Amino acid sequence: HVQLVESGGGLVQPGGSLRLSCVASGYTYSSHCMGWFRQAPGKEREAVAAVEDDGITRESISSYTDSVKGRFTIARGKDNYSMNMQMNSLKSSDTAMYYCAVRVNSGCPTQPADFDYWGEGTQVTVS
Repeated sequence: HVQLVESGGGLVQPGGSLRLSCVASGYTYSSHCMGWFRQAPGKEREAVAAVEDDGITRESISSYTDSVKGRFTIARGKDNYSMNMQMNSLKSSDTAMYYCAVRVNSGCPTQPADFDYWGEGTQVTVS
């Protein structure tokens, strides 16, 4: 039974910081993509950042949507089944429910439908 558990959301003022974490359990795929998505009320779920283990050198490859580049940093845990995302200089437009997701095949696409497992989300409110 695959389970993803997010934590670290909350209420913060504009310009503030939060750190989101995600811990995955219940699977043992050697190479997979872990990503953060977000969904604001009335909007579609969008990719925020992702980190991929190339499965060979174990080097992590990260990617970000343009609106968070330079402000958010995603990192994979040493155990390869956890990740966190440091969010700095938060804006009101970052307000959303943030979801952790895992894709067990190669590649880190940006469409939610391409991910296999999801957490229940953690709310981030910037106000």
